[in-house]
Amino acid sequence: MTDAAPASAERARDALTDVRHEVAKAVVGQDAAVTGLLVALLCRGHVLLEGVPGVAKTLLVRTLASALDVDTKRVQFTPDLMPGDITGSLVYDARTAEFSFAEGPVFTNLLLADEVNRTPPKTQAALLEAMEERQVSVDGEPRALPEPFVVAATQNPVEYEGTYPLPEAQLDRFLLKLQVDLPGRDDEVSVLRRHADGFDPRDLDAAGVRVVAGPDDLLAARTAVQAVRVDQDVLGYVVDLARATRSSPSVQLGVSPRGATALLRTARSWAWLSGRDFVTPDDVKALARPTLRHRLTLRPEAEMEGVTSDSVLETVLSTVAVPR
Repeated sequence: MTDAAPASAERARDALTDVRHEVAKAVVGQDAAVTGLLVALLCRGHVLLEGVPGVAKTLLVRTLASALDVDTKRVQFTPDLMPGDITGSLVYDARTAEFSFAEGPVFTNLLLADEVNRTPPKTQAALLEAMEERQVSVDGEPRALPEPFVVAATQNPVEYEGTYPLPEAQLDRFLLKLQVDLPGRDDEVSVLRRHADGFDPRDLDAAGVRVVAGPDDLLAARTAVQAVRVDQDVLGYVVDLARATRSSPSVQLGVSPRGATALLRTARSWAWLSGRDFVTPDDVKALARPTLRHRLTLRPEAEMEGVTSDSVLETVLSTVAVPR
């Protein structure tokens, strides 16, 4: 390894830390969600943000995009949205008498899929190939998406009117599911103070949000994350957590090996963001809930009794032995 590699990684870490500071200029009290989005960028993964309307889910992603030197597009998912509205389609050109491909909004670096669960399953499924294969197929021809490519989707809780539950296959494509909760009182007062002072969420430039990181920083960071060490005991801990979810009496379908792999990736990225070149059990614990909560299928009777994925994971984390 050359002397320049560690310096490049350090610059990348500083740049991503600056991104968090820039997002905080527009979004108050959502540090965990910001961290989750950065972890997803390092892992080349996708993020599902869930919360009631009005908690700044869309603003959070828009501000992150403003702090990164990457191309971004937004799609408002509605009941009449068609798959071709996302992926693109062939358009007939009368002048040349030929069909040409018109790229859809999925051809970007950061795609904001707003209220993704307000569109029917057929259109939700249009994202599947893009998210997993990082390409779309139109008229049988695959077309590669740019790099980096990350989907940040927002959804309202499924019990809200006009929502369609995401299919399990699509949920599994999201690396993280982040809960965007209502702010505490002090944070909410801070939000109102900003608006009283003239803050306009539609004008992030006026809020002072600057571009502080770009694709080169992401590439250097991703390379550095791959060098983070993972001891055999920590690998065993990740596997034990996944296996414990499968034997929980409240769970119908537990975490798969793909889910365990996802937890390893997110813990590794968090360790690097925290300034370490090795993963600790605490890193695994910190990312267990956002990485695994959407990969559990609860038994209907458990759901009726008020059991949630987070409560199952809380039990698992408290009972599985932690390596020293």
